[in-house]
Amino acid sequence: MALIMPFVSVAVSILYTPFLLLILCVIFLASIGKSLGVRRLYVNILLKLFEYGRQHIEVAKKVQRSDSSDEEDEPPVPEDKPPSAIIKENGLNGTKMSVIEREEILGPSPELNYKRSSSQERVHDGHRLDQVKNEHSLEFHLNHCLDLVKAGMESIIEDQVTSVFEAEELRSWNLLTRTNRQYEFLTWRLTIIWAMGFVVRYFFLLPLRMLIFVIGVLTMIIMTTLVSLLPAGRFRTFFGRICYRLSMRVLIRSLSCVATYHNAEYMPKTNGFCVANHTTPIDVAILSANTCFSMIGQRHGGFLGLLQRALARASPHIWFERSEVKDRHAVAKRLKEHISVPDNPPILIFPEGTCINNTSVMQFKKGSFEVGGTIYPVAIKYDPRFGDAFWNSSRYGMLHYLLNMMTSWAIVCDVWYLPPMARESHESAVDFANRVKSVIARQGGLVDLMWDGQLKRMKPKKEWKELQQEVFSKRLKGE
Repeated sequence: MALIMPFVSVAVSILYTPFLLLILCVIFLASIGKSLGVRRLYVNILLKLFEYGRQHIEVAKKVQRSDSSDEEDEPPVPEDKPPSAIIKENGLNGTKMSVIEREEILGPSPELNYKRSSSQERVHDGHRLDQVKNEHSLEFHLNHCLDLVKAGMESIIEDQVTSVFEAEELRSWNLLTRTNRQYEFLTWRLTIIWAMGFVVRYFFLLPLRMLIFVIGVLTMIIMTTLVSLLPAGRFRTFFGRICYRLSMRVLIRSLSCVATYHNAEYMPKTNGFCVANHTTPIDVAILSANTCFSMIGQRHGGFLGLLQRALARASPHIWFERSEVKDRHAVAKRLKEHISVPDNPPILIFPEGTCINNTSVMQFKKGSFEVGGTIYPVAIKYDPRFGDAFWNSSRYGMLHYLLNMMTSWAIVCDVWYLPPMARESHESAVDFANRVKSVIARQGGLVDLMWDGQLKRMKPKKEWKELQQEVFSKRLKGE
């Protein structure tokens, strides 16, 4: 032990100055929104490394199949896919969409429609037969409800709600044991690569990212406090927005975030609502790196509450108590008051109300679409090969989630700014919300779902059950 300590002290003294300079360089570049291209080079190297690992896994699997006589007659299993499921994949990331392929079954039964139409076509002396006879001509058979039974079995196997709150399934291993635990010791080459990656992530990237993150949080708290001391006016608003963007840029650099922004001409610049799909709290920092937003949401305690209070000191944000969030009229009133001030920044809203796992877009709450004003849709899509950005809040706390992010390879995403949208005169708030949701889902390559994301925490509403019963009764009547 006495012999090791001198070597440790010498190593620390040698690495201290370069490490400090690296920190200062990262923070300075983040504050001005510039990059030297090191992160993108790092991402490209990782892609080549993942491909190298994929090839070795494929070769090792072929060798294992050839050596096992029990598996000679079995069909080859698609790489990295469960043998009991055929998955639908979207894009280059191998996103798991569904174990089964569903068909739309809501609607009139074909058999009942045929019986009803044929009976209605029978005409006597130029007049349609009495409707009572048509009612009696309808017959119920057991096969009329088999498609509903099939839909129920499909939901038991894999419902459309539970699957969007689970981590995505990758096409190939990304050298993280949190995504797959059977490959790190498959071959000695993979073992060496995995061990080297573990050392890099936990002994170099993690300390570096944690230090940058702490500096970013302290910068936000100190700068927002100083801005709050300035008198209200344009001078304070100007420095408040600079402080907001600078601190957000430093925070996303602490996660080695590589974001590609598309269609910058549609970036929100004036008062209104910026509406985006929601995968992670990091969405706020990624969108705020280029634009200053006013945020709306529930007041939190702990670490999130600390950040909320810091941001509220420098720019106008709308935070609600837990009891106020359910008061739609109070929320709408606060929103109208905000957008009535021309100098206020656009409000950033995630209408889903909860984080979804980057494969789907769930029901948008209609509240923000009833207020009026311009809607600026934004689609965000993360690349799960470098790290799972989805925050399962019911399973992980914020600090645990941040630790997972900081020990991932990187956070890589694409952001699409879409043309502004306005509610049409004949359009209801629900229809407008669905139209915006479909545009975001189509651009981001996400599945457009009608379900409420709050099913993650609560049981289905009684109205949903009654709607299914009403649809089935109409099918029996042939309507």
